[in-house]
Amino acid sequence: MRNPVDTNRFHESLEHGRQGDLGHVHTRRMVTVFAALLAVWALPGSAPAYAQQAYPSKPLRLVVSSAPGGSPDISARSLASQLALQMGQQFVVENRPGASGIGNDVLLRATPDGYTFGYISFLVATNPAMYLKLPYDFARDFKPVIMSGSTSNVLVINPTLPVRSVKEFIDHASSNSGKLSYGSSGLGASPHLAMEMFVAMTGTSLVHVAYKGTQQAITDLIGGQIHILCDTIAPLLPIIKSGRLRGLGVTSLKRSLVLPDLPTLDEAGLPGFEIAPWGGYAVPTGVPRNIVLRLNAEINKALVSPELSKSMAERGGILIGGTPEFAADFIRRETEKWGKVIKAAGIKPQ
Repeated sequence: MRNPVDTNRFHESLEHGRQGDLGHVHTRRMVTVFAALLAVWALPGSAPAYAQQAYPSKPLRLVVSSAPGGSPDISARSLASQLALQMGQQFVVENRPGASGIGNDVLLRATPDGYTFGYISFLVATNPAMYLKLPYDFARDFKPVIMSGSTSNVLVINPTLPVRSVKEFIDHASSNSGKLSYGSSGLGASPHLAMEMFVAMTGTSLVHVAYKGTQQAITDLIGGQIHILCDTIAPLLPIIKSGRLRGLGVTSLKRSLVLPDLPTLDEAGLPGFEIAPWGGYAVPTGVPRNIVLRLNAEINKALVSPELSKSMAERGGILIGGTPEFAADFIRRETEKWGKVIKAAGIKPQ
């Protein structure tokens, strides 16, 4: 059986950076949204020639560094549809799944004219601690545009597994040490770290199976090839409701409004267990500030539209929004926080 890590260190790492994070987002959101919208009226006068033209004057490309069907893809496509209505241009969503967020490599090579931007996820904060060498430095090579929202993960199993609660799963895993497997959408992604936290806090031994995307992991869980998954709520919600998978608990500190009958893992006997994956948008460094502010204002507007607000709520999401500066500071603090958590969990960089 795998020995549990020092849970005091682990909880200290989880607590680091929590103050000022999502707990303050909601009280600051309206102020930052209005500030972002007003900032568009104070754009700098000096910019490259292509920034002086009417923007946007052609279709835009939105790069998503995950496979179709996952939570990032669902969020990005919903936003793209709303932005197309607002800005009068087509938005082409391009999926680029792969290790370390390969879509960021595509974004890195894009012309910095504002016509290519990318969905960024929790991975940009965990990758620096997960990989010895990355093809980019996020703080140097990208400009955050906005934080869009956050969610919770949900712990799910195949219904054929003889357990109905988190405690029963822990007991079952302890009795079958090293025989049960969990899936994830890749190293450092929230499903991976959620289960590493679970293993560290319970002293169980589970086998990690990394996939290129959420849908592959879900398919294998339904088929019985793996035994448990702890992924974001959006792609799992309809499957849980259909009975094809059984939910055991959620990773937020408060119960999910869309899965109110499921306890939090904190309630279920793992005090302090929390993981709240988030998403946002960024452009390559070099995109003029007036375009960054235009995108920021349009996305802020889209996020509070009835269509996106309803869609996000139905998928268990929480709106963030705000300015580019808020996004940059949020990502910096998350990178520091999860670097410490990964080290405390004993996860070795690849």
